[in-house]
Amino acid sequence: MRSKLLVYVNGRFVKANEPAISAFDHGLLYGDGVYEAIRKYGDKIFMLEEHIERLYESAKTLRINIPYTKEELARIVKQTVEKNALKDAYIRIIITRGYGKMGVDPRGCVEPTVLVMAEPREPIFSVKGVRAKIVSIRRIPQQCIDPKAKTLNYLNHILAKIEALESGFDEAIMLNEQGFVSEASTENVFIAKKGMVATPPLSAGILDGITRRVVIRLAKELGIQVSEVNLTPHDLYNADEVFLTGTAAEVVPVVCVDGVKIGSGEAGPVFRRIREAFETLVRN
Repeated sequence: MRSKLLVYVNGRFVKANEPAISAFDHGLLYGDGVYEAIRKYGDKIFMLEEHIERLYESAKTLRINIPYTKEELARIVKQTVEKNALKDAYIRIIITRGYGKMGVDPRGCVEPTVLVMAEPREPIFSVKGVRAKIVSIRRIPQQCIDPKAKTLNYLNHILAKIEALESGFDEAIMLNEQGFVSEASTENVFIAKKGMVATPPLSAGILDGITRRVVIRLAKELGIQVSEVNLTPHDLYNADEVFLTGTAAEVVPVVCVDGVKIGSGEAGPVFRRIREAFETLVRN
């Protein structure tokens, strides 16, 4: 299936299985670039403007000048989906620093590489629930790499995911250097307790997730109190509910953490209300 998909690369569409970027591209050599993941539901590309805005902010932090306006890039995203005739799609925009000499000095990279791809993709977890592990891998401190920038370098998250999988769990939850809950490998973390919702603040070293923003807004519209506070493993173990949010995962419950059953061990009432509101939003 993927071999038949068309990918946008620097002004042209190529087959997904054809070589399209240089072996000397700094995105490949050093993970030097930024990206966004976006979902399309039916005729709606969900939160496209917000994703593109964050992409440009990430690129600015890395001193990468995207060679398109935001409006031009949005049109390219829509063209990519249309050319692949996808009703529901998982879309990725990748901007690398581009082709250059070996070495981390970016001055030899003349023009960024722009890729846009889309494929059909189901949510990465079952809505029946996720078994999570608090891993030993700590989230990279935000004093080192600002988590607000969504970069190509995901090694921190990959190592966390590997540890969770090798331990027999579905997903990793990372703590920050202070021992507070940060985020999962590709999701933000929420808990519900006594009908109220809490999630780590941005200062915990987390990505300012687009789906996180949506869920906070939906919860408030439902009359659910939401607080952004530092959470500990103790808070997760003793929560009535734990759930994760992200573009790939959407909104999914966590049924156990480190083998400790969360609440009833299945999706709880707060999660179900938020999930229903999320489904209504993306499908209508």
